[in-house]
Amino acid sequence: MTDTALTVQQTARPTGFPTPDHFRFVDSPVPEPTPGTALVENLYWSVDPYHREMMDGAFELNAPLEGRTLGRIVATRDPVALPEGEIVFHRQGWRTHAVVRPEEVRRLPHHDGVPLSAYLGVLGGTGLTAYVGLTRIARLREGDDLFVSAAAGGVGTATGRFARLLGAGRLIGSTGTPEKARYLTERVGYDEAFDHRSGPVADLLAKAAPAGIDVFVDNVGGEHLGAAIGALRAHGRVVRVGTVGQYNTPDAPPVLFDHADVVEKSLRIEGFLVSNHRDVQEELYEFAVPRLLSGALELDETVVDGFERIVEAFLLMLRGGNTGKILVRAADRPLG
Repeated sequence: MTDTALTVQQTARPTGFPTPDHFRFVDSPVPEPTPGTALVENLYWSVDPYHREMMDGAFELNAPLEGRTLGRIVATRDPVALPEGEIVFHRQGWRTHAVVRPEEVRRLPHHDGVPLSAYLGVLGGTGLTAYVGLTRIARLREGDDLFVSAAAGGVGTATGRFARLLGAGRLIGSTGTPEKARYLTERVGYDEAFDHRSGPVADLLAKAAPAGIDVFVDNVGGEHLGAAIGALRAHGRVVRVGTVGQYNTPDAPPVLFDHADVVEKSLRIEGFLVSNHRDVQEELYEFAVPRLLSGALELDETVVDGFERIVEAFLLMLRGGNTGKILVRAADRPLG
């Protein structure tokens, strides 16, 4: 184990898209665990759209950032609750090492044959968001037709794959390039996908779903939300996951749609925080793990090697440079 730890700090509040200048890497000695804690050497890091929103005020400047992370316990002062060698999930990300207490970690289940990265993707917060959105918020029914925005991202690909396994009808996805649109239809299971930059979203959606949709899973907001409300059938549902399309454009115009549609079509629009649905985690494992092992469910990942590239990976994700869940992997650690 190295004797130097690296931490990423935010140095300033961005206006619009952040740049590498809004971050810095800080060296320090590897911390020592105190009684009741353990030292974790991190192996995988998640960079997520919500980090951009937190940069506007929730993240403290010149302090270590938080994030979803998997790491191995390499030294412990609580061998019962935090045994050495155990792989754990925790939220002290954006750093190579962290000292954790038992209540700050979740020990991963041992599912032979499941890649470690899956616990930050389809089995982690990304997959839980998709699964809760479909089963708890949309209350998906067999045969329902879905439209998903940012469909080639982590939540979007998981939503498409889960919806197909849950018996959805037609799946329509919006993404940012023709290549990603092809990926969605050829690899993920979407019936139609379009590049939202190729025309007005309402027109593109009307062409892809001329008979309308039952459910809209929204990761973007803005024009996508307005178009979907117009396309929803009676008793349609909108699942609001995020507003990534507005995180870097604070002056974006408000969403325009016919508000009478909400009443006349008896629509339901509901947002949620996945942190309020941790009780569904075991159900997600029961649903997804057997399908991963059988090959019925595949991983959609963009993996960036090397902790020193975590800022690069974050900025890549914000500009839509990833397909599926984007992860950073330790380049010089045994990941067994």
